[in-house]
Amino acid sequence: MPLPLIALFIAAFAFGTTEFVIAGVLPEVAAGLGVSIPNAGYLVSGYAAGIAVGGPLLTIATARLSRKALLIGLTVAFTVGQAACALAPDFFSMLLLRIAIAVAHGTYFGVAMVVAVGLVRPDQRGMAVALILAGLTVSGIIGVPIGTAIGNGFGWRATFWAMFGLGIVAIAAMAMLLPRGNGGAAPPAGLRKEVRVLGRQQVWTCLIMMLMLMLCQFVPYTYIAPLLQEVTGLDAGMVPWVLLLNGLGATAGVFIGGRLAGWRLMPSLIALLALQAVVLAVIYAVSPYPLPMIVALTLWGGINFAVGTPIQTRILAWTADAPNLASALIPAGFNVGIAIAASVGATMLSAGLPYRSLPLVGVVSMAVATLVAIASYAWEKRSGQTPPLVSAAAA
Repeated sequence: MPLPLIALFIAAFAFGTTEFVIAGVLPEVAAGLGVSIPNAGYLVSGYAAGIAVGGPLLTIATARLSRKALLIGLTVAFTVGQAACALAPDFFSMLLLRIAIAVAHGTYFGVAMVVAVGLVRPDQRGMAVALILAGLTVSGIIGVPIGTAIGNGFGWRATFWAMFGLGIVAIAAMAMLLPRGNGGAAPPAGLRKEVRVLGRQQVWTCLIMMLMLMLCQFVPYTYIAPLLQEVTGLDAGMVPWVLLLNGLGATAGVFIGGRLAGWRLMPSLIALLALQAVVLAVIYAVSPYPLPMIVALTLWGGINFAVGTPIQTRILAWTADAPNLASALIPAGFNVGIAIAASVGATMLSAGLPYRSLPLVGVVSMAVATLVAIASYAWEKRSGQTPPLVSAAAA
């Protein structure tokens, strides 16, 4: 893979770490800013809202800027934001800063994916997308635990100073490694065309699949700790280790999905969606049994991210002639889906359904996604459509 992709990965790792590390230091942040832990939770939901709403808007507003300059500028904003969070005097200031960083986050991932697929041959696009996504999965395995440990040992403000240092590294990497040839302005497609390409069936069907994937993943995952403790019977101290295995599976899955996307994208995607439905049914069946449950959750993590890569690769391929809005809707769609999934899980539990029932939502959502993928592929074959030939990273 080209060295510029490594620079994009480092920044993705930084953004992913700052999104998720807040959960690890949330009690300390709440105490330090004088608010309750539930109120401090708005730092998490506010960040997701910033990605979902602000990311697409800023992407459209900056569509004509040099992509290299834009990516560096977004990472500078991230870095300055970390220092400001470390110095935040009160909760309201912290919340506003987190939302501002989240807007940069949503824009970064949309632009970075467009640039990444433009740096490689068409058959390598899946792996390029996978490397950007790997920044998120690796942040959960390495960045979040280290950031949490720093916060526990030196105070939560130290966590944000560490993120500031990581931002400096990411800025330097992109300044040195991103070529100017891929830093030109986006093709002047115009807002009307940006919206119009969303009507291509390959795009909106992928957005449906993305929503189904988020339901499959985050309805159970949001409540994975009580599921493992109350149904599987694991001690609380075992839960982080199970989540680590799930994260390792996810990291492997990202690259497997990238390989499959570059080989036979739609047949692979259909097979992965169907397999995920089977794995979730297995999770439901083996949830009372520790060892089978741990194995199933590791496999589940791998397939979750193996599915995500070809979905995003397909969206980018079919919007290459007007990629800005569609690329920004990818991280926005993920965060909207996460919010919906958490609400669905909460509604089920409030209605008296047991934790064990949560994976069944994933079985249904993956069955729907599989049918949508089959119909989309058949429609495409029947019509003889081909993706636009315009380079996604054209200057």
